[in-house]
Amino acid sequence: MLYTRSNGLTTSRLGVVVAKRMAPRAVTRNMIKRVTRELFRQSVLSAADYIVRLSKPINSRTDPAASSQLKQQLRHELQQLLASSRRPDLPR
Repeated sequence: MLYTRSNGLTTSRLGVVVAKRMAPRAVTRNMIKRVTRELFRQSVLSAADYIVRLSKPINSRTDPAASSQLKQQLRHELQQLLASSRRPDLPR
């Protein structure tokens, strides 16, 4: 999920919330944060506060911690969320 809110500043800010129950492995949580920050830096966004939060579990302890397929899916979904963030104050 992506939450946005106008911040009255000239720059945009990012917050990433990855709960342990949604991604049990630290490797997976850190990968999600890295990919999110990378895409945020590359995106041209309006000056607002953005919060990215997982809404469903990513993988279990039996799945691979970080795979290329997981990264691709994450990038794709984050790009869609950031592209749709034109109106502030609405959850996405």
